[in-house]
Amino acid sequence: MKAVILAGGKGLRLFEETKNIPKPMVNIGTKPILWHIMKIYSYYGIKDFIICAGYKKEIIKEYFKKYLNNTEQWKIVIVDTGIKTLTGGRLKRVEKLVSKEKFFFFTYGDGVSNVNIKKLIKFHIRKKKLVTVTAVKPPGRYGILKIKNSIVHKFTEKGKGGDGYINGGFFILSPKALKYIRDDSTVWEEGPMNILAKKKQLIAYKHNGFWQSMDTYRDKTQLENNWRKKNAGWKIWK
Repeated sequence: MKAVILAGGKGLRLFEETKNIPKPMVNIGTKPILWHIMKIYSYYGIKDFIICAGYKKEIIKEYFKKYLNNTEQWKIVIVDTGIKTLTGGRLKRVEKLVSKEKFFFFTYGDGVSNVNIKKLIKFHIRKKKLVTVTAVKPPGRYGILKIKNSIVHKFTEKGKGGDGYINGGFFILSPKALKYIRDDSTVWEEGPMNILAKKKQLIAYKHNGFWQSMDTYRDKTQLENNWRKKNAGWKIWK
C-alpha cells in the first residue's frame, strides 16, 4: 500500500524555520517531522511513500538520498508538484502513481498522531466509501467536520471554537476520488471534500488519541519539548 504525503508548501506561519528549508523538513528532535510521519506509517507495514514536493524540493531529495543508504527499508518517490500548487492539485499530480491501487493513504507533512492505522483500514473497508478522513479534537482553530453516523455531511474550513471534530489528515482514498480535483488551483479541503460529503462518500474515523499539527512556532516548540521529555504521544515505534 502507498502513502502520499504533502510536502511542497512554504509554511509561511513557521517562517522562523522555513525560510531555508521546507516545512516538513523542520526537525523534531534530530529528525524532520516528515520522518516522524513516515515512521508512524512504517510501524504498520506501510513503507511505500510518494512525497509531493515543491518548495526547496532539493533539500528533501538530498536528505533521503543520504538517510536511506543504511537505515530504513522504505521505497520513496519524490515528485516535484510545483511551488504554487495547492493541496488538491498536488494530489492530482501523482494520480498516475496511485491509479492501480484499491485505496491509498494520504496525509499532510506537518501533523503527527498515534492513530491506529490497522483500525483505520478496517473502518474504511467496512464503510465502503471513497474517502475516509481521520477526525480529531484539537483546539478550535481548524476546519470543522459535521458528522452523523460516521458520514461527513459538511466540511467548514478554519472553524472557530467548539468541541467539534476537525480534519486531522491521515486519509484513506480510493483513486476514484481524484476525479473531483480539477487542477493545480484546487484546494482539497474546499471543493473535493465538500462534493464528496454531499454525495455521502466522505466518512470520518473518530480518533480520540494524540494528534498535533506543526502550524506555528509554538506548535513546533511543544512537539520538541514532548520529544525531549520522552512524552511524544505519536511515537508508537521502538
